[in-house]
Amino acid sequence: VPSLEELAGVLQKGLKENFADAQVSVVDCPDLTQEPFNFPAKGICGKPRIADVGGVPYLIPIAQKEKVYDLNTVAKDIELPGAFILGAGAVSSRVLGINAEFIPIVKTKSEKKPAVNGSYVAQINPADKGCLLEKYSSKYTDCEFGLLANLYASEGQPGKVIEVKANGRTGELNFVSCLRQTLEKHYGEKPVGMGGTFVIQKGKAKIHIMPPEFSACPLNTDEDVNNWLKFFEMKAPLICQPVIVSRDPGFDLRVEHTHCFSHHGEGGHYHQDTSPDSVQYLGYFQPAELLFRIDRPQETHLVGRD
Repeated sequence: VPSLEELAGVLQKGLKENFADAQVSVVDCPDLTQEPFNFPAKGICGKPRIADVGGVPYLIPIAQKEKVYDLNTVAKDIELPGAFILGAGAVSSRVLGINAEFIPIVKTKSEKKPAVNGSYVAQINPADKGCLLEKYSSKYTDCEFGLLANLYASEGQPGKVIEVKANGRTGELNFVSCLRQTLEKHYGEKPVGMGGTFVIQKGKAKIHIMPPEFSACPLNTDEDVNNWLKFFEMKAPLICQPVIVSRDPGFDLRVEHTHCFSHHGEGGHYHQDTSPDSVQYLGYFQPAELLFRIDRPQETHLVGRD
């Protein structure tokens, strides 16, 4: 795992090729129990690791709804019971009765404490076909999810992290892709993984939400998938949970996946900011020490990985 100082230097160089202004430094992790995060853990430090669970082939071409997982079980599987988990995934349709975007933010259960579920769900509002963002714990008591998830886990401790500030996008890459491709370019064959959280502080972003009904006809191409998904332009501030691996070392990984929520009722799967001139990003990241691949699909494809 590269040092924080080394990573900061590498990332700053790459971001400056895609943003008018970029500053990357090593700082103390802010208290993430405070606004705008309101997470159930103070930080993203302590035994950092990444888990890629299930995968897009369980969603498309045809959804395999029996694929259901539990974040408390994942925490044990990655040898970190009580882990604080952030990331991006799909809801358990067994619990919700529908399909939706899952924004996991969970302090998993330990021997001494029950789980604290701060997750969100973004679904298509049946009333007006807009975004309906709800806190998971307002309706459900479990820690289930379905089909797929990309998760960053740690002990949830304070500590040193990489702070990334980037304003004014000048290039084509979105913020997460720029970070990932910068790492891939620098580290080559050696995979480097990162997770954490970032805020789109100003501007707007292109976000998708999956429809409540799984597609009855097979989704065989990226075009099929994009026609099925519902796209929105959502406004800042958006609090995002990215999971990044610079390159797939042969485990059929999703190398980048980011979901976001807000305190104004918007959230979902982040694609790109739509206001490059005015956009402002502020993020906190930690490199992962370990990678776990859980329930890897036997039959795979590269459709719908964006």
